[in-house]
Amino acid sequence: MEPPMEPSGGEQEPGAVRFLDLPWEDVLLPHVLNRVPLRQLLRLQRVSRAFRSLVQLHLAGLRRFDAAQELDLTACRQLKDEAIVYLAQRRGAGLRSLSLAVNANVGDAAVQELARNCPELHHLDLTGCLRVGSDGVRTLAEYCPVLRSLRVRHCHHVAESSLSRLRKRGVDIDVEPPLHQALVLLQDMAGFAPFVNLQV
Repeated sequence: MEPPMEPSGGEQEPGAVRFLDLPWEDVLLPHVLNRVPLRQLLRLQRVSRAFRSLVQLHLAGLRRFDAAQELDLTACRQLKDEAIVYLAQRRGAGLRSLSLAVNANVGDAAVQELARNCPELHHLDLTGCLRVGSDGVRTLAEYCPVLRSLRVRHCHHVAESSLSRLRKRGVDIDVEPPLHQALVLLQDMAGFAPFVNLQV
């Protein structure tokens, strides 16, 4: 049995390069992590939080991430908040479009960090991110001035009050406001009223 991996201790020598400071999208993902067996990758997650996030992004299939690019991480179930936080802090400045749809482990912490680090974000898809709530949406409204569309269907912890500021700015949101939903329901009921009365 192999001994558990321990991070190296001690002081860093002046001028030394830390492994995680390498350009990860050009070096670590395509040239290093692609050659590491899955079992070892899972063990490497214990080295540090930053490295765990990097491994999660690799396992999600993220091979390259450039600034000012669209990124689709839909249904990457192994992603957790810390991986999205890592991504936002390291490479979020030029991100314009991101899908995190159907990721049950993504919550407000990730959305808030995205908002603070991705000022150019135009489109965000959080469909089915069950842990995302109103706090994350409020942070988006505060820090993402160019946001144009937000998908929050099936995010049951997102209240209308947190969406109203975005609606006032003209952001396209895939969830109708409650008043609109009530009017549609009344129209449906009124349309069926004669039929119902005839049955009685």
